[in-house]
Amino acid sequence: MQQADVLILGGGLVGSTLAVALAAHGLTAIVIDPADPEVILAPGFDGRASAIASASHRMFEALGIAAKVAGQGCPIRAIRATDGLAPGALDFVPDADAPPLGVMYENKVIRRALLEAAGAAPEVDLRMRTRAVSVDRGPHGVTVVTDRGDTLTAPLLIAAEGRNSPTREAARIRVARWSYEHVAMIATLNHEHSHENVAYEIFYPAGPFAILPMNDDANGHRSAIVWTVDAKDAPGLLKLSDRGWLAEASKRMGGFLGHLGPLSPRSSYPLGFHHAATITADRLALVGDAAHGIHPIAGQGLNLGLRDVAALVEVLVEGKRLGMDLGDPHLLKRYGRWRGLDTLAVATATDGLTRLFGIPGKTASAVRRFGLSAVDRIPPLKARFMAEARGETGQLPKLLQGELA
Repeated sequence: MQQADVLILGGGLVGSTLAVALAAHGLTAIVIDPADPEVILAPGFDGRASAIASASHRMFEALGIAAKVAGQGCPIRAIRATDGLAPGALDFVPDADAPPLGVMYENKVIRRALLEAAGAAPEVDLRMRTRAVSVDRGPHGVTVVTDRGDTLTAPLLIAAEGRNSPTREAARIRVARWSYEHVAMIATLNHEHSHENVAYEIFYPAGPFAILPMNDDANGHRSAIVWTVDAKDAPGLLKLSDRGWLAEASKRMGGFLGHLGPLSPRSSYPLGFHHAATITADRLALVGDAAHGIHPIAGQGLNLGLRDVAALVEVLVEGKRLGMDLGDPHLLKRYGRWRGLDTLAVATATDGLTRLFGIPGKTASAVRRFGLSAVDRIPPLKARFMAEARGETGQLPKLLQGELA
C-alpha cells in the first residue's frame, strides 16, 4: 500500500489505536514509526501502567481490543483522595451494580494488543523501523518519503508522535508550555494487604502520591506507584536502594497496605505542561501528546488521547460517507472544535489542582481538607467529578459509547 486514506506518524498507544479504529470503519491507514517492535515489546521496556477510563474502555470493547487483554487488567472500583495522611477524604464509590470507574493495565499489555490488531487489519499498513525523511502537505494531498525510499500519499496527515512532535513544530503551531520542576518516579510493588480495587491519590506539597491497583502476581497483592517529587530531591531518592525506597514510600502511604516489596525496576520522567494553540493545520491533525500534555495528577493523559481518536474517527468516517476530501478544512475544523474545549478544560483543571495542592502550610492544608469534605457531601458535584473520572462528560463520540461511528 503506497496510498491510503490517512498517513499516521507515530505508532504508539494513541497512533495504533487510531489506525485500528479507522480500519474498523473501512478506512485505510499507513502508520510510520521508527521504533523496533522487538525492543518496545520486550518485557522490561516500559514499566508504566495506565488507567483506562470506562468510556475509553468501551471503545476498546467496540474495537475488539478489550477481548485481547481480557483478564490482564485490574478494575478500579473506587477512588480515594486525601490531603496527606490527615483525616478527611473524598471517596468516589459507584453503585454496586455500576461498571468500574476504569481498568488498570500495564502499558506493555495494551501496546502488544494494539500492534497485533493493527498488524492483522488489512486496512492498516504498519511500517515499523521506518522514518519520514520528507513531508509535503500540498493543496491536493500529503506526500511522505521514507528512509526506505518509499513515497506514500494520502489526503490527510495525522501526527501522533508524542510531546516533542517534529510535525507539529514544522507546521509552526504555537504551543503553551512550562515545567512543573517535578519528577514522577514510577514503579510497581507488592504489598501485604489487598488494595480492594481502590485507587488512592495522596496529595503532598511536593506532588501527589498515587497508588493504583494492579492484578495480583506470584508475589501476592500488587499496585503501581506514581510518586511525584521536587526535581531537586529526585536524584537522591532515585539513588536509594530498593529497601530504602520502599521505606520512604511506606511513610508516604501511612503503612495501610502493610509490608511492601518486592519492588520492580524503577523509572522516572520530568513533569511538564504543553497545549497546542490549534490541533489542526492544512491537511494535518494532531492527536494525543502531540496536541496536549498534562500533569498525571488525575491519570487522564492517555484517555485524552483516546478521546481525540474517537472524535477524529467519527469526523473522518462521516466525511468519507459524504464523499468529502478527508483533508477538507471543514472536517478538520469540526475535529478542532470538538476536542478543543474538552482538552483545554481538562488541562486547566489538572494544572489548577497541581498548583492548589502544591501550596505548603497548615492553613492551605486545612482549606484543601475542607474542600474535599465539601465535595464529598454534595452529591451533584461529586457525581460531576465521577463522570470526569469515567471520561463521560461533554458530547461523547460513538466509539466512547461503545458503538462504531
